[in-house]
Amino acid sequence: MSSHHVVRDSQEPALIIANGEACSYALLAQLLEWSPIVMVLDGALQRVLELGIKIDIVLGDFDREHHPEQYLLHQQPVEIIHTPDQNKTDLEKGIDLLLGRNHKAIHIVWATGRRADHTINNMSTLAAYKDKGVLVMYDDYSKVYCLPHSFDKWYVAGTPISLIPMGKVTGVSTEGLKYNMQNESLELGLRTGSSNEAAADGTVKISYQTGALLMMECWD
Repeated sequence: MSSHHVVRDSQEPALIIANGEACSYALLAQLLEWSPIVMVLDGALQRVLELGIKIDIVLGDFDREHHPEQYLLHQQPVEIIHTPDQNKTDLEKGIDLLLGRNHKAIHIVWATGRRADHTINNMSTLAAYKDKGVLVMYDDYSKVYCLPHSFDKWYVAGTPISLIPMGKVTGVSTEGLKYNMQNESLELGLRTGSSNEAAADGTVKISYQTGALLMMECWD
């Protein structure tokens, strides 16, 4: 697979390919088509190269591979960024770099599946950056992003929707869901808004007061 970067504009979502479970060809191709920048975290480099994807940035501590240059000779120009800081994950470092370069919208794939600790950390990262940019995580079964404090979107009836709090979220109110809430609290490990759905074709409205609330649009 090769990617043809249709646009070169920081307003289009950059793409980070992490090192979790690979997604389908169709999903990856769709995201690549509109991505001005493709960043690969170092742990996934060999798997991405096997797909023939054109890479713009490789980032990581390179603790598994100390000489990425030899694999990227045919990819030039490629920016190789060594980030040895162990206080942040490679995903966080990649997000920091892109936000610092004015990419305010970032799509993320291959960030779920495989190791459960990585999946949980990667999803919690969406909440950590909720006020800094628009981050959306995709896999073959879900689209995950952190909601603003007031949100509305049109959905088809029966669309599965889960609201997952990162810690405690207060003042949650919804309209248009099968199971609505009115000024209620959600807390990870105690109560979540998992496995809800759009009650009818139309607009779903969600608001909350404090905390960080993940929206998971899911399908089987």
